[in-house]
Amino acid sequence: RAGAREIQHTEEFFIKPESRVAQLDTSQWPLLLKNFDKLNVMTAHYTPLSSGANPLKREISDYVRSGFINLDKPSNPSSHEVVAWIRRILRVEKTGHSGTLDPKVTGCLIVCIERATRLVKSQQSAGKEYVGIVRLHNAIENEAQLARAIETLTGALFQRPPLIAAVKRQLRVRTIYESKLVEYDPERRLGIFWVSCEAGTYIRTLCVHLGLLLGVGGQMQELRRVRSGILGEKDNMVTMHDVLDAQWQYDNNKDDSYLRRVILPLEKLLTSHKRLVMKDSAVNAICYGAKIMLPGVLRYEDGIEVNQEIVVITTKGEAICLAIALMTTAVISTCDHGIVAKIKRVIMERDTYPRKWGLGPKASQKKMMIQKGLLDKHGKPNESTPDSWKKEYVDYRWVQGVWLLHSGQRGALCSEGWAGCCHLCLEHVRPGPRQSAAWTCGVQWHFLQSQGMCC
Repeated sequence: RAGAREIQHTEEFFIKPESRVAQLDTSQWPLLLKNFDKLNVMTAHYTPLSSGANPLKREISDYVRSGFINLDKPSNPSSHEVVAWIRRILRVEKTGHSGTLDPKVTGCLIVCIERATRLVKSQQSAGKEYVGIVRLHNAIENEAQLARAIETLTGALFQRPPLIAAVKRQLRVRTIYESKLVEYDPERRLGIFWVSCEAGTYIRTLCVHLGLLLGVGGQMQELRRVRSGILGEKDNMVTMHDVLDAQWQYDNNKDDSYLRRVILPLEKLLTSHKRLVMKDSAVNAICYGAKIMLPGVLRYEDGIEVNQEIVVITTKGEAICLAIALMTTAVISTCDHGIVAKIKRVIMERDTYPRKWGLGPKASQKKMMIQKGLLDKHGKPNESTPDSWKKEYVDYRWVQGVWLLHSGQRGALCSEGWAGCCHLCLEHVRPGPRQSAAWTCGVQWHFLQSQGMCC
């Protein structure tokens, strides 16, 4: 302590002027927080909450139930059997995989566990890469002929599933992005090839087409999937024995380090998506289905386009949901309110973060009025509601949700040319097919009248 006091008294301490602000290096940060400093800043002001955790430092029970395994599928068992074995080994309730592999096919099978199964559909539709062996029925002139034929079979191709496939055998179009010949053995008439293709492509059918194109006939001899989506053979691929050993170590030695190496957090599957970082106070509202609004956004990534699938994350790097962007990066940077994206699939469990909505002055006043009977249980005016509340309060949920009486479609207000109006104004509306239903629009009549918008 004396040494620190001596240093503080003898040396000079001051903030030196610099030409630029010191940058935080986030290039080595994990998963969805990588290059966090390169995201565009909407605001830097928010209240951090102690809830949630870094995906790599979750409690082991949560870690297992929100993770996936990049499994090297063995030959002979079906994909369904392998996934069932994993479920039994890890003692979890739900597992799913990223796309069926035939029993004899080996390679990359992404097995999602519990909460990560919410990403299965997006993984099944991701592109795949394969290395296969094709056997030709007769000899060909040279290796170049086979190489040309393989490269010819690229782009959109017609395919009918093979006889052994467990799907309806109807003609379909699948895209081959790229393919090339790796090696050819003319003595045994075996060719090794690599192909990058759309999900749902049958490589067995591709080999038959290759034989037809060469005029000698051909069939698939062997196949291995080397990439599924963004994960390949070199991305922490493990075997069934690794999973079994990791669970044994945890059960008998209470050592969870092996489980953490075998299982990866679900956020790893989303690292190729554009990111939107939300305030901690907005997280639970999104988990309950609230719209993703601009005031809750902290940071956003460059290159976001309308209708693009993005991932919404917390400040700790946890995935909240997958969403469809409704604004581009340019629009987000120029606006201060509005809906940024619509939810496609919620990933995070509800109440992981505390509930932070309904705490404002209007919401608090509304709750108090409901308790006193001045509003009904849904927060709508009744006979006891003060006139001042009816005039001042606007319930935007109902204003945006107006239903036209005769057509059943949402539309503009009367003053802007309604095709129909509320049940209190029926005499002013032309008869329509749904008039007899006597539907009520969601807007209170007193509000329409006070705004001069009613018929």
